[in-house]
Amino acid sequence: MHDEPNIENPENIEKQDGKHSVNYVSGMYRTWFLDYASYVILERAVPHLNDGLKPVQRRILHAMKKLDDGRYNKVANLIGNTMQYHPHGDASIGDALVQLGQKELLIDMQGNWGNILTGDSAAAARYIEARLSKFAGEVVFNPKTTHWKLSYDGRNKEPITLPVKFPLLLAQGVEGIAVGLASKILPHNFIELLDASVKHLKHETFEIYPDFLTGGMADFSKYNDGLRGGKVRVRAKIEKRDAKTLAITEIPFAKTTSTLIDSILNANEKGKIKIKKIDDNTAADVEILIYLAPGTSPDRTIDALYAFTDCEVSISPNSCVIEKDKPRFLGVTHMLRHSTDQTLVLLRTELEIRMGELNDAWHNSSLEKIFIENRIYLLIEECETWDDIVQTIDKGLEPFKKVLRREVSVDDITRLTEIKIKRISRYDAFKADNQIRSVEEEMKVVQHNLDNIVVYTIDYFEHIKKKYGKGKERKTEIRSFDIIEASKVVVRNEKMYVNRKEGFVGTALKKDEFVGECADIDDVIVFRKAGSYQIVKVSDKVFIGKDIIHAAIFRKGDERTIYNATYLDGKTGNTYVKRFAVKGVTRDREYELTKGSDNSKVTYFTANPNGEAETLKVTLKPKPRLKKLHFEFDFSSIDIKGRSSMGNILTKHAIHRILMKEKGVSTLGGRKIWFDKVVKRLNDDERGLFLGEFTGDDKILVFTQSGSFNLHSYDLSSHFEDDIIKIEKFKPTKTYTLTFWEGELNFYYLKRFEIAATDKADSLIGDNSESKLIAISEDKHARVEIRFGGKHADRPAEIVDAAEFIAVKSLKARGKRLTNHEVLEIVQLEPIIKEEEVVEFEVFNTKDNIDIDFDPDESAEQTSLF
Repeated sequence: MHDEPNIENPENIEKQDGKHSVNYVSGMYRTWFLDYASYVILERAVPHLNDGLKPVQRRILHAMKKLDDGRYNKVANLIGNTMQYHPHGDASIGDALVQLGQKELLIDMQGNWGNILTGDSAAAARYIEARLSKFAGEVVFNPKTTHWKLSYDGRNKEPITLPVKFPLLLAQGVEGIAVGLASKILPHNFIELLDASVKHLKHETFEIYPDFLTGGMADFSKYNDGLRGGKVRVRAKIEKRDAKTLAITEIPFAKTTSTLIDSILNANEKGKIKIKKIDDNTAADVEILIYLAPGTSPDRTIDALYAFTDCEVSISPNSCVIEKDKPRFLGVTHMLRHSTDQTLVLLRTELEIRMGELNDAWHNSSLEKIFIENRIYLLIEECETWDDIVQTIDKGLEPFKKVLRREVSVDDITRLTEIKIKRISRYDAFKADNQIRSVEEEMKVVQHNLDNIVVYTIDYFEHIKKKYGKGKERKTEIRSFDIIEASKVVVRNEKMYVNRKEGFVGTALKKDEFVGECADIDDVIVFRKAGSYQIVKVSDKVFIGKDIIHAAIFRKGDERTIYNATYLDGKTGNTYVKRFAVKGVTRDREYELTKGSDNSKVTYFTANPNGEAETLKVTLKPKPRLKKLHFEFDFSSIDIKGRSSMGNILTKHAIHRILMKEKGVSTLGGRKIWFDKVVKRLNDDERGLFLGEFTGDDKILVFTQSGSFNLHSYDLSSHFEDDIIKIEKFKPTKTYTLTFWEGELNFYYLKRFEIAATDKADSLIGDNSESKLIAISEDKHARVEIRFGGKHADRPAEIVDAAEFIAVKSLKARGKRLTNHEVLEIVQLEPIIKEEEVVEFEVFNTKDNIDIDFDPDESAEQTSLF
């Protein structure tokens, strides 16, 4: 019998058994996977906190620095040299090098390096060239402060980390997938990082948000400092070129024009959006033109693009880095502070190294001066051995050692003996003194910087910003996005039908009663005569229950669709009346409109999209002692309650018939609309500026800084541009006063006008591109003050009352010139109140003693954005 092998010890993996040997696999792979996972995390996928680079990126930059002579090198050559340090093949090095170059920070590129906008790949490595950028040369490398290690084959040295004096990790961003671990750090703005570093050094608070080379708009409200669990919503920038054309001019991060167009075409094929065609005119800048189908709303299409395509993407950051040979999850604020503190340490180290070099230079120059001027070299003529020479020179220097700043070493004496006779004979004492003085002055500067290292570091960051910050301004606009409900913007290209008798609803019942247009993401609400109702998803055909009395497309959260109903309670025999809304229910669950008693049934039902309340004529069944067989009931006399309310008793007698006597009007009033200046959208959630109560064909009037105006509907899907200066409810009889610079005649003009209802945007200041709007007012006696400049600077300012200056004229009229003199500025003043505007009301007491209160400002709406 043989003993069982000890498989707990991986080394004990083989046991002789006669002629055979037994290998136990468990001992062989016990730690291999962990070793592999650790290697991938530390040596391939995750960047180091100190320099923000993955190993392959660090080795590429090191190889480029070794080859750097100011000229471009073939990328194929750079890849080959990097393979001395990176053992994973040329493909991985080439891909990493192209990605580094496309970040437009560390590498100057020549040739076709691909396009991050279109997704086009770079040309072959033998055709393109690269060199280190001047920025990289200044902030990334310093062999004196670099810690080295042997390369994988032991033949070369490579940096453990590069001494980067800049938050490179946050500027470039990084993405890597390791074994059981991933890192995704988004790129941030170059200038904002430097500003934040300065604020950190000044002990001020700061916030930093990502910035993408592809531009676009982003909502960072849930960024969570770049940690796990955070989210960034990024949108393409979409413009309305005209009523039938949209243009995408900037795209979301990590998307290309090709993938974006594919997602749009896919959404169009699925019926989510409705477009005619797409043209991609992207070259240096993005331009994707989307032509809309006839009758398609551009505003609704923009929302649909954000809801159903890659025009909006959600990015989940995961800031994982290597610190002290371990992966750690750190917020971007912590990373920036670490980078700034490390930069300060590196700058101090560089200054200390320089101070040491200057001390050596001063010592050597002073020693050489003493050696030559005092002819100590003559003392060694009779010396026979090296030891005699060293001792003689050391003895000759003895009287002068007190002026030196450190001890004289054997190396110092050796260096003195190596001075050539020719140099001694041409020695210039004046020049030597100047050189020593220059060293001493530089030492003072270095010492001052060491004593004020924080100020020195701030100056360093300001220098980097000034030297390299041009053209690196923020490209991604920081915005707050509202949440787009897909059900509100999807194109409804299906038709819903109902078979009331058999109890089916669906899009395939084309021979039955038409309900309305719908989309495949919509829901349908169905009421049955027995008093139950249910919400189901749109499908081809679904059984919902017989005796359907109402079917419609359901809008979740709809507060304005009010249901008016009467029903017979099967238990008591009483007829109840109720008004209710259905804002939201669980899909496919059955709900009761009645009390739920057996034999209950709905006796009257209407659905009212704007809360209308009709009047009913109720006829009772005759019975003894019942004198009044007919009466009327107005639904507006009862309150709108929740869907689960039982309602009020209409009558306890048996009803013969219920008819509508008169259609009612809305009891909800107009729709109150607000404008949110942050997201530039309308809402009915009481967010932002209150515009008023809207009904029917009411419009919203918008003035822009470019000098144009437009009338919009109060549809909540309407889009507004960023240059709005005034938005309000449109009133056709309102008079406006406009001050503007007339670009063709080069004078300031003033005009007064009314705006007529129109469906097109129009200019208020003419078509000349040099014209510009100065001020706009809705006050009857608007005033402006003209302040003169130039050769008329001594002229006193003039105040112009618009109503006295010019009458109300056509919108197209140019207006009246304000002055012929040179103007410094025009300022809009507070309006004055004329006596004729003060109206006195005499109130007479009637026999009923009714008091009449009048507030002339009661209906005034403050809607200006000024």
